[in-house]
Amino acid sequence: MAEKNQIDEVTGVEMTDHEWDGIRELDMPLPRWWLWTFYITIVWAIGYWVAMPSWPLIDDYARGLLGYSQRATVAEEIATAKAGQAQYLDRIAASDLATIANTNDLRNFSLAGGRSAFAVNCVQCHGSGGAGGPGYPNLNDDAWLWGGTLEAIHTTLQHGIRAADPDTRLNDMPAFVRDGLIDRAQAADVVEYVLQISGQEHDGAAATRGEAVFAEQCVACHGPQARGQQDLGAPNLTDAIWLYGGDRATLLRTIAAGRKGVMPAWQGILDPNTLKMLTVYVHSLGGGER
Repeated sequence: MAEKNQIDEVTGVEMTDHEWDGIRELDMPLPRWWLWTFYITIVWAIGYWVAMPSWPLIDDYARGLLGYSQRATVAEEIATAKAGQAQYLDRIAASDLATIANTNDLRNFSLAGGRSAFAVNCVQCHGSGGAGGPGYPNLNDDAWLWGGTLEAIHTTLQHGIRAADPDTRLNDMPAFVRDGLIDRAQAADVVEYVLQISGQEHDGAAATRGEAVFAEQCVACHGPQARGQQDLGAPNLTDAIWLYGGDRATLLRTIAAGRKGVMPAWQGILDPNTLKMLTVYVHSLGGGER
């Protein structure tokens, strides 16, 4: 054991008998300011326990002598915010979509509220900027399957697409090959015809054969010019905008197996004012129709 009361030559401080690998510990007490700070924190902690909510109980919690509640503070702030919003929400509830979109203060309020609702409910499918992805429509362009007017967007939001809603927008792309409506060779010819009318590289002879099949099987929804019909949710096949993809393999898969994308019906999930604000926001993204 090391010798006690030995003085360190460098610091002049007495050393303890604690030694590790030849290193002796100095018997140097903590600074007074540090000790007093430590004592003050103890007193402060005891005072906090008494004055503020701190200790959990079996069915409740110790509320403290001051009776402070962060939950009550947040509730008060929310109530204040709602009171400030009430003047706008009341007017939105009483106004039609066109009035909201063309009244500056209501439009600005709706854009802010709609953006918030979009960020919570819609970005998972359409992306944060509304650009969508395979199977999820781009809301920034001017191609709308079911219409891009304020009223059409509002209806889509309310009732969804192929959703569990009695008034949902509903029209299925058949699985032509799987269900035996046409054979795979005919489907391949239709693909070449769609590639032709959309300005892509194609097989001319196959496209000619596919045009006849298209006229028999597809014009009812996509129209004789293949420009689609919004009443049926049928896309325009002559442009460069594709929901699932416009390459040869993807088109063949679409024709063979069909497509049945689903969008939720937000009526009953979102309140009527939020649906109106979300409608205005989606319409403002860049591709809204008049």
